[in-house]
Amino acid sequence: MNKYYTRACNFYYGSASKINIKKKKSIPLNGFVHISFDKVEIIDRKKTKIINLKDISKLPNKLKKKVINDLKNIKKKKSFKKLNLSHNPILMGIVNLTPDSFSDGGKYNKKNLAKKRVNSLLSSGAKIIDVGGESTRPGAIDIHPKKEWDRIKFILKILKNKKSFISLDTRKSFVMEKASKIKIDLINDVSGLSYDNETINYLKKTKKPFVIHHMKGTPKNMQIKPTYKNVLLDIYDFFEIKLNYLRKQGINHNNIILDPGIGFGKNLKHNITLLKNISIFHSLGLPIMLGLSRKKFIKDISKENDTKNRIGGTVSSCIQAYLQGVQILRVHDVKEINQAFKVFRELQN
Repeated sequence: MNKYYTRACNFYYGSASKINIKKKKSIPLNGFVHISFDKVEIIDRKKTKIINLKDISKLPNKLKKKVINDLKNIKKKKSFKKLNLSHNPILMGIVNLTPDSFSDGGKYNKKNLAKKRVNSLLSSGAKIIDVGGESTRPGAIDIHPKKEWDRIKFILKILKNKKSFISLDTRKSFVMEKASKIKIDLINDVSGLSYDNETINYLKKTKKPFVIHHMKGTPKNMQIKPTYKNVLLDIYDFFEIKLNYLRKQGINHNNIILDPGIGFGKNLKHNITLLKNISIFHSLGLPIMLGLSRKKFIKDISKENDTKNRIGGTVSSCIQAYLQGVQILRVHDVKEINQAFKVFRELQN
């Protein structure tokens, strides 16, 4: 029996969205009127079909039931502990306290520089500060948990006294436990919670919100000829399987974010396919996060027009994500991305 997937498509924005919702020509995405849609793409591993919402009633009974259930998740208002998802997109500002991160390694791993970095991100409009002490760039090797902890503990103590939502970018339960004694609001584990067997127990015990991130392989080998049968549907299935596993482990809260992991075990074609169809993940009923900032796919597309910070490519890919309702964007250049969205939203209205 074929497995079907439902992707919201044919979106309307700003004032046009509000008008269409009022006329009952479209329905809100994620429960908010600034983005709505009037069609869905029904996908299986052999074919796709785009239909108007009004034609769902004409589908065969089993398929109709599946699409209607998916629609409930797609259009419902998403919620998350301490985060206001009505102000999309939320920007997560990156603080890499490492000597070897792919873009800014070594820039902020001194106390005074890290403190300035945090203050700059907050004043520029970052609602989440993502702190990491281990590089997970392609080719990176593991470091000892204690070394990772020693890199980040001072900045967590500083953040404790600020009104900020703190995300911890780590794969190691040792670091999670240590950070929890200071202050942490979110666990952002790029391994998809699979690197450290104790991570699930930590999350079960603390009930901490967390990100399910997709990565094929490990940082050391993830970019060595990554392959998929269907990158979009394979990652969707990965999330479904992981969520079912977590529920069986006793993690029943919905303070979970999904991140398909752009650049983590994906080539250029994989990344483009995901970005063009990212709205498929709304049918899982949880907020979506993307890390697009300064990534290699921008260089691969822009070629001779590549730049050091890749702000143009980051802005355009972030707007592409916003146009399909992605709620959280992990970025280096918060001020510039905020500027882009303020102008874009004003022009929509």
